[in-house]
Amino acid sequence: MDIARLMLALTFLVWQAPIFRSDYVLANRSERPMSIRKPRSTRAGRVTMQEVARRAGVSAITVSRALRTPDKVAEAVRLRIAEVCQELGYVPNHAASALASARSQTIVVLIPSLSNVVFVDIINGIKEVLDEQGYHLLIGVTGYSPDAEEALLRKYLQHLPDGLILTGIDHNPGVWELLRAQGMPTVHTIETLEGSDGMSVGFSQFESGYAAGRHLVERGRKRIGIVGAQLDPRSLRRCEGCRQALRDAGLYDPALEIMTPEKSSIALGAALLETLLAGHPDCDALFFCNDDLAQGAVFQCGRLGVRVPGQMALVGFHDFAGTAWTTPPLSTIATPRYEIGREAALLLMRHLAGQPIAQRHIDLGFTLVRRETT
Repeated sequence: MDIARLMLALTFLVWQAPIFRSDYVLANRSERPMSIRKPRSTRAGRVTMQEVARRAGVSAITVSRALRTPDKVAEAVRLRIAEVCQELGYVPNHAASALASARSQTIVVLIPSLSNVVFVDIINGIKEVLDEQGYHLLIGVTGYSPDAEEALLRKYLQHLPDGLILTGIDHNPGVWELLRAQGMPTVHTIETLEGSDGMSVGFSQFESGYAAGRHLVERGRKRIGIVGAQLDPRSLRRCEGCRQALRDAGLYDPALEIMTPEKSSIALGAALLETLLAGHPDCDALFFCNDDLAQGAVFQCGRLGVRVPGQMALVGFHDFAGTAWTTPPLSTIATPRYEIGREAALLLMRHLAGQPIAQRHIDLGFTLVRRETT
């Protein structure tokens, strides 16, 4: 009798516990229907491939194959797995896949700036090829700092990329050591690494600057100046090319040169033109290491009443979109930025596919565009 009473009391207590009471279930039914079980997840809250497999009624290997090589899985099974992935919000663990397959389908691209149209054009060329080949793009912005480039490279190598595309050929010793140690397929852009066993796509910064300087000499100019900003290695090399052309013609005057580490811009170009003319009113031609500087000079000449090209001839660099629409239209050096991006990505894809590479260093050249400012 005592045992019967004890069992009755226990039953009453259990029924009063909130988790078993119907009013608790009804009150909380709106949170999740009782017929749907919340999928288990990892500690980090990620739904796992095993859970997708259980819900789809297939093996985890089949799920993996459907996500990585869908053409090898029957359409009905593939569609069922896709439906379950969407239902559970499953996102594949890319790092785990990379470890399992030795391929991450990711390419790291390090550029100095995302606000500079030069690098935006290169990225667009790269992305077009990678999209076609099913690769993902991981972009790092170095801010023109070699130390930042090295730090980013060390961080991004942890993502196990299949390859790298770097800007320029001037890197910290630590970057070169990392590339050697990792054996990572790498393409350098904007300049070429002739004579090395690496890969590169670009053009000669020095020769393009030389062509600009030579053009001004051939136009009969005698007091030719050089204006440089940002002063990254590529800008310095193109300015040195122009400088050499003036030396060869016996016309180089260091007093007609302004070099500043300030960020290149239209406003800076206008200000530097005015500064140079204030000290050297006899200056009759200028080479600018970037088009935005040269555009600013064109505008400022108009404001100051300086006749272009009568009193002042101007040459820019890169042939930006608005360069042909200044008044008068600006002469410049056109650079194949988009093509550099495409060729760099194609070169890297051929290497990763194990295809023979006839040319590891591709010089796409440049074009001197003669317009009304000269």
